[in-house]
Amino acid sequence: MLGFSVYLNESLKKQEKVIESYRARGFNMVFTSLHIPEEDSSTYRERLYALGKITGGLKMGLMMDIASDSFSCLGLSLHEAEQLSDLGVTGLRLDEGFDEQTTADLSGKISIALNASRLTPESLNQMKGYGMDVDRVSAWHNFYPRPETGLDRTAFRSMNKMLQQEGLSIAAFFPGDKVFRGPLYQGLPTLEDHRYVSPFSAYADLLLREKIDDIVLGDPELTEDSLQQFSSWEKRVFLLRANPETDDRNLLQAASAVQSNRTDEARDCIRSRESRQLPLTSPPVVPFNTRQRRTGSITIDNELYKRYQGEIQIVKKDLPADPKVNVIGHVIEADLPLLSLIHGGDSFQIKWVNES
Repeated sequence: MLGFSVYLNESLKKQEKVIESYRARGFNMVFTSLHIPEEDSSTYRERLYALGKITGGLKMGLMMDIASDSFSCLGLSLHEAEQLSDLGVTGLRLDEGFDEQTTADLSGKISIALNASRLTPESLNQMKGYGMDVDRVSAWHNFYPRPETGLDRTAFRSMNKMLQQEGLSIAAFFPGDKVFRGPLYQGLPTLEDHRYVSPFSAYADLLLREKIDDIVLGDPELTEDSLQQFSSWEKRVFLLRANPETDDRNLLQAASAVQSNRTDEARDCIRSRESRQLPLTSPPVVPFNTRQRRTGSITIDNELYKRYQGEIQIVKKDLPADPKVNVIGHVIEADLPLLSLIHGGDSFQIKWVNES
């Protein structure tokens, strides 16, 4: 599932349009928290009910992060957890204060997510021994507000291997790029590698390279550019933002069509399967801007390449200048991590930014 975070420190009237917009972009789950020490919890029940009403109407899941003492904010006890469904909550991410017996008991009342950083094979076996319903249990990693404290990728993979062997699905967070969450406003990633990359790059990395089941935006909001990338991904198209390096608008427009990487995947570049059939420009393609091809350069083969004339490529590593290859643009730095995720047969589309 693809989720995003809605926090209860603001009126839901301000956030309803955002929730509806994200639902239209392919997000199907909301994460919220009753376990944020620096916030006033007196309005939580009212706002949680309003949030549950919105997500229920949009047929979205609602996962709530909660500590054992947070139930009192809602006027409930641990033994009344099933009543949370009346507030629209579809699952609980259990944080502090839940022992193995209580966790097992809760799994019989509502879907639960366990804190992945605290799980061991021994604790899971103990909970299973108490009757935990594994089919209603997942493991969620933390997000890390403080820079330099996000998880190491090797440790992340090792932990996930253990969790998968225990039969659990896995969730992780990626950071935003518009409205950041306090108190530090430095992004909310699970992996430290993702703290300063674009949201969609972090999401695609978790989905395609790390094979994470549920992926959640930790920060409150994304830019419109990022939302467009998620919209494109609903159609399984990688949307790559790029700066043009030519004034030929007809060429740029033709090159921005949806294309696909050839199934015989090249080592050094993404090769557009369709490009030699696109109306890229009137032949011949004359040589211009035949400079060094840095990683992310978007190129078109000119007339000197004979039958390859018109082929569009995006280079995945630094390559030398070639008089037979024109550079027509460059993928922006934030989207460069996506290039290694575009494999044979994958679709992509170039979105030109800062056109002159």
